Amino acid sequence: MTRTKVMTWTGGVLYLLTVGLLIGGAPRASGAVHGVGALLAAPLLIGVLRRTPATALALTLLGSAVVVAGVPSDGRVDLSASYQGQFLSFLAVDLVLGFVVATRTRRLSTVAVAVSFVVQGLLIGGFAHGDNLIVNGVIALLSMAASCMVGLLSRERREHAVALRSQEVAEAVTAERLRIARELHDMVAHSIGIIAIQAGVGSRVIRTRPAAAGEALRVIETTSRETLSGLRRTLVALRRADQDGAGPGPAPAAPAPGLADLDRLAAATSDAGIRVDVRRTGERRPLPADIDLSAFRIVQEALTNVVRHAGTGSCRVAIDYGEEELCVEVVDDGRGATGSSPGHGFGLVGMRERVGLLHGRLSAGPRPEGGFRVAARLPLPEPVAAPVEVR
Repeated sequence: MTRTKVMTWTGGVLYLLTVGLLIGGAPRASGAVHGVGALLAAPLLIGVLRRTPATALALTLLGSAVVVAGVPSDGRVDLSASYQGQFLSFLAVDLVLGFVVATRTRRLSTVAVAVSFVVQGLLIGGFAHGDNLIVNGVIALLSMAASCMVGLLSRERREHAVALRSQEVAEAVTAERLRIARELHDMVAHSIGIIAIQAGVGSRVIRTRPAAAGEALRVIETTSRETLSGLRRTLVALRRADQDGAGPGPAPAAPAPGLADLDRLAAATSDAGIRVDVRRTGERRPLPADIDLSAFRIVQEALTNVVRHAGTGSCRVAIDYGEEELCVEVVDDGRGATGSSPGHGFGLVGMRERVGLLHGRLSAGPRPEGGFRVAARLPLPEPVAAPVEVR
């Protein structure tokens, strides 16, 4: 047996010895003394209670029965009055019963409550008479009910906490999955759209215009390498998240994109045959990483939709650095496709999710004068004023 088991069962034995010594060593003491002594000896059962609560309940019931029935009548001791004092010993039973109800299965809790009720009922019926029978019965029932209610409340609170933790974990997993889906979609869709267009151009002019076909292949190669690099950064980030407990992972190959990369994105879109006019207004300044990345991804997805669905040769991107919000707008004069047809609905969904996470507003739809417009407004945090040194 391990040391813990030895200490556990030693406590149980000491509890029984203590109760026995109370009865055998001071048989003429009042029932209140015996009851208080048995209650004070109950902490010896903490080890047993943690390992086997049913055994702890059986020991406390046995100890309480010994205390109640252990005082002999010599003609001068009123057993009913004595029992009223000895009733304190049942408090230990009620405490253990509450622990059983709070921590064990409902079936075991029901059996424990039934056994405790029967034992206490027999002791009350055997050692209380007349009015004391009713009073002691009511007190015992109320005490047992209170301990069971406390146990049930503790059980429900613990189960509710476990359910909340499980819900938080599930929501975190869902949010991370959606974030990865948005990143992969925004990263890959634009590049694949450009590759598909350039591949089509190259296949049509490979015999008549070899130079144009070569340029198309160059764009395909460049775009493919950039997409592969982006996918590698995403996979590295995921692996680092999995290895957080084992140590730091390798550093990402490059920082996340932002509005500073907008000219490069416009150039790549121009290679696909769509001229992009980028206009910036307001005071250009560093933005929070999440807002900077989301703004770039919104423009990237909007340009992807222009390349794939608009059927136009140009579009306009406007970035307004306001005092309280960042405004992003992408407008084209094409066919005005909504991008929500089957197979093309994830782009707008991803944009709405990004804007929603930043507590912003997004509008996307055909323009009355023709074409399509995507506009996002992203709230900016208030700038922190630098402290002024007073001399």
